[in-house]
Amino acid sequence: MSKTVRALFGAPLLFAALPAFAQAADPRDEIIVTAERLVEEAIQRVGETPGGANVVSAEEYQGKLAVSLRDALAFSPGVYAQPRFGQEVRLSIRGSGISRGFHMRGLTLLQDGVPINLADDNGDFQELDPAFLQHLEVFRSANALRFGASTLGGAINGVTPTGRSASGARLRIDGGSFDTIRALASVGHADARGDAWLGVGFDSSDGDRDHARRRALRVNGNVGLRLSDDIETRFYASAQHIRQELPGALTQAAALSQPWTGNFVGDQARDIDSMRLQNRTSFALGNGGLDVGIFLNAKQLYHPIFQVVDQNSTDWGSYARLDQDFGAFGFTAGVTARFGSVASKRFVNVNGNRGARTFDARLQARTIDAYAEGRVRPLPGLTLIAGAIHSSGMRRQDQIFPAVTAGRATFDQLSPKLGLLYEPIANVQLYVNYSRSHELPGYSELAQLASFVPLDAQRAWTAEIGGRGTIGPVRFDISYYRADLDGELLQYNLAPPTIPAATFNAGRTRHQGIEAGLDLDLAGWARLRQVYLWSDFRFHDDIQFGDNRLPVVPEHLYRAELRLGGASLNVAPNLEWMPRGAWADYANRFRADGYVLFGVRAEAQIDKRFTLFADARNLGGRKAIGDISAVIAHTPASAIFYPVERRSIFGGVRATF
Repeated sequence: MSKTVRALFGAPLLFAALPAFAQAADPRDEIIVTAERLVEEAIQRVGETPGGANVVSAEEYQGKLAVSLRDALAFSPGVYAQPRFGQEVRLSIRGSGISRGFHMRGLTLLQDGVPINLADDNGDFQELDPAFLQHLEVFRSANALRFGASTLGGAINGVTPTGRSASGARLRIDGGSFDTIRALASVGHADARGDAWLGVGFDSSDGDRDHARRRALRVNGNVGLRLSDDIETRFYASAQHIRQELPGALTQAAALSQPWTGNFVGDQARDIDSMRLQNRTSFALGNGGLDVGIFLNAKQLYHPIFQVVDQNSTDWGSYARLDQDFGAFGFTAGVTARFGSVASKRFVNVNGNRGARTFDARLQARTIDAYAEGRVRPLPGLTLIAGAIHSSGMRRQDQIFPAVTAGRATFDQLSPKLGLLYEPIANVQLYVNYSRSHELPGYSELAQLASFVPLDAQRAWTAEIGGRGTIGPVRFDISYYRADLDGELLQYNLAPPTIPAATFNAGRTRHQGIEAGLDLDLAGWARLRQVYLWSDFRFHDDIQFGDNRLPVVPEHLYRAELRLGGASLNVAPNLEWMPRGAWADYANRFRADGYVLFGVRAEAQIDKRFTLFADARNLGGRKAIGDISAVIAHTPASAIFYPVERRSIFGGVRATF
């Protein structure tokens, strides 16, 4: 049994170190912190942002099978989240990472304010299960500066409960199609001295395709101690044991005629054992506060694909964030330093097992992000914002097999930001901003075909205008953005033509679009939720692709859900409409067809403790292409397509004690 797996089952012992604060305490000393209050505070932070940002409460997706971030973020404006299989999704904001057909790039993904991404900024989002989260904070593009994120996509922060916000015991069990079963048990306790929360989750499914079976066991917990009236320290621990078979991508013909098929060749899989430890200490200072923390992430990846990728990575770092608000003036400043090393090996894939060694190297990365933002309020309702983020990065590969070689790249990027936020009436905000973003290449971009390829950072200048708020029964969140990119990390052919496509810096590209969310609350018994994405991404006078459109993300996407009924009983039909599919290749030879998917979910509250729910998907049994791994030029033999989820029905129960 690996060290990480042993840590998984030993994580609850962390809570044995908590002093006996569960002894009788004066209830007058207890701090009342509810999940609703923390969500409101997160929404208030969004209200200080002159651009696209929103908060997703767990209540918004707890009535359905929330397997992946796609289920949690389906109605988050601006987030393009399409399932591939299991917990693997395409996660993109404003076209971030569209050249990457695996893992994640172009976004900073955090849990409780600490990046899940490795030190080179690549990551596995399967480690963040929405069932454990209290809410998610989505800050698009440069609006994510408060998290030290510099990329075009921005940042998504998942926040776990504490013993104060989720006291008592809770149990949730889901099950349904494809032998799916998910269970989550949690317990929280708090008194005047401190609090503790622990959640244990299990996930198992055969998947809706052949060779897509998954199994996962996760443990998340935290302990908070009040050191004084103004100082609190909190220790976090999480461990994941994830086993996922990979069904692979299909040709267009197979995806549309036999979407249940999968690839058994090489027994491809992604097996992850990971552990994350962190501490955050918060100081109440004047009109704000200071957070300082340290973190350690350890991960073992066993990944049979074209070869067996075998990696052991360790990432560590520290951060500090200072926030002050004096009414007419406020500022935020911080720094996050991440360091990482990876022992990277590859072997011949012999039916999923290691064969002869083909590659052996040590990878090292350093990323330090320093940021600051000032806010001035010259008039009531008007706020001027200026800020900047500086990133210093290093990537290194020391190869010892099949040859001894070394490659190293360093980066220094500064991205400023200007914004204006205006509140013409109560609960309505209008904003405009102009900002620069940058993205440093990671291991996968720099280490190509066993050689180290020097690449530049991806840069972009983005203009954005929009508004959010509530007017009567209408709640809206609408942004228009236009980003002019230089050096976007995309795929190009190598010479001679027999060498596969690889990632290089493009010339000029443009990403522009609309991110819209519109909710209508009708008399308390009906609520209509809608999101719409218009995505116009294209080359600009490229030497190889001219003015072609970029692949992967479709031009239009619309989702809607109509919830009928109240808290005790409700039914919510929903649909997803893609009028026309995305381009599959940079040469613009093939574009997928559009589709409409229908579903419905329902909830029934039996009493104050028990709630039943059901979730039916793709009721029409539609066969269509949901996601694409881009290629240079499509042919009928190109196996690059992932079908939409098949027809399925799930149900479950939630209990609170």
